[in-house]
Amino acid sequence: MRLLLIVLTVFIVGCNGKKKYHDIVENKITQDTPNAIADILEFQKELNEEYKDPETSPLYDKDRVNFESLDFFAPDTTYRVMARFERTPDALPFFMPTTTNRKSKEVVFGILYFKLLGDDYQLEVYQNSQLKLRSGFKDYLFLPFLDETNGKETYSGGRYIDLRIPDGDSILLDFNKAYNPYCAYNKKYSCPVVPKVNTLNVSIKAGVKAFKK
Repeated sequence: MRLLLIVLTVFIVGCNGKKKYHDIVENKITQDTPNAIADILEFQKELNEEYKDPETSPLYDKDRVNFESLDFFAPDTTYRVMARFERTPDALPFFMPTTTNRKSKEVVFGILYFKLLGDDYQLEVYQNSQLKLRSGFKDYLFLPFLDETNGKETYSGGRYIDLRIPDGDSILLDFNKAYNPYCAYNKKYSCPVVPKVNTLNVSIKAGVKAFKK
């Protein structure tokens, strides 16, 4: 997580950054299991540790001094689903806008098809052309999304989820691990803008909430 966030959100301070339809796969994950909840809580714990650490935190110093925890939705395995993963090998690279004039070179690596709260949805997942060449990121996928909580319970610009290329044609999609881009905390970062195609017409009440100073 630490290296990912540093790569995906680049300092704007004069230095380099330290990131058609198919059948829906039904959710076959055993919900409300101790292991699933423990996994979500561990994600929250690690994220909080990053934000407390001055070496890895995106927070302004004044916000970090008394920082204890980000505000999370309570872990909810309703938002932990299996998605069908359809690769898009013929997709061409494009430049994804960011919150500054920087452009992020991405390619649509695949499309996720999933069912959530009784309805069918799909999201594009992206692979960064430069990031995949870095050690440890060869199989990294970037999933930015918007939902109906944005500007209310969550950051107005949407949220991100980290994924890894699966071996097969399905992938675990856990919205409890949705986090805010760094620019939600600090304006010196340049963050990819979520493509409109990745808008979910549903409230995703899972993951990190909006930051309150």
